[in-house]
Amino acid sequence: MGTFIQQVFNGLTVGGIYALIALGYTMVYGVMRLINFAHGDLCILGAFIGLTMLTSTAGSGHPGPALLLLAFVVAIVLVAAAGVVLELVAYRPLRKADRLAAVISALGASLLIENGIMLIWGPEVAVFPSGLLPRITWHAAGASISFVQVMIIVASIFLMAALYLFVNHTRFGTAIRAAAIDQDAARLMGINVNRVIAIVFVIGPTLGAVGGLFIGIYYREAYFTMGWTYGLYAFIAAILGGIGNIPGAMLGGVLLGLFNAFAAGYVSSSWQNAITFALLIAILLVRPTGLLGERVAEKV
Repeated sequence: MGTFIQQVFNGLTVGGIYALIALGYTMVYGVMRLINFAHGDLCILGAFIGLTMLTSTAGSGHPGPALLLLAFVVAIVLVAAAGVVLELVAYRPLRKADRLAAVISALGASLLIENGIMLIWGPEVAVFPSGLLPRITWHAAGASISFVQVMIIVASIFLMAALYLFVNHTRFGTAIRAAAIDQDAARLMGINVNRVIAIVFVIGPTLGAVGGLFIGIYYREAYFTMGWTYGLYAFIAAILGGIGNIPGAMLGGVLLGLFNAFAAGYVSSSWQNAITFALLIAILLVRPTGLLGERVAEKV
């Protein structure tokens, strides 16, 4: 029983991070029908920016939680700005081009950000400082649940709920949904589609920056190729739930985290990727559009 509870919390912690990053993929795809392969690298850029804030102001006298909050704010602002620049430079000029051109541009942007991180922060593994959060651990039925895990789970649920309410119950959220359905019709209704896309490239990197910092806080390390790894997992989570579907990205991230945790806890950590991807293939064979995805006819 203790192993089961432990793996549930481990899975929910990592799954919450996957879900936050997956939302960036699914929102961009929902509006632009584009896979932003640079998204995972933006997330890790947020982790490195946050780490720089934590290490450069460590002796400022600020308590750990206040310093951590400052790191989150700076990382979110800078990564959101990077997301807007990315859309303006790499994607907007190619909106009417072939999809392959946009994919190549996204891959190029990913490599640019990844190598930029390496040049600025170096190729070595960066270690996050300790003592930023209370070292509290709860024990229940043989499982150990840390304060960091609870914080990540609660914060992830809060951010996902806030995004869902924003998209479904605000005027601008209605504009996002309208642009996702048909950009030309949205323009005829007076919606500024360029503005909508820019905001999507703010929201996605914002959630990604939070997810990247959560990775650093939870594992206490970051390295420049980490964006590709976690970006791949988040992309798989978005596909699992239904790419372009916001609740689907949330569900896919949580399920993928749980799959990984149970595979590591009950089989072997060396087999967890193989088991997870085999299960993903099985689900997609049964439901190719993802768990919450819907079949949509292509417009011609």
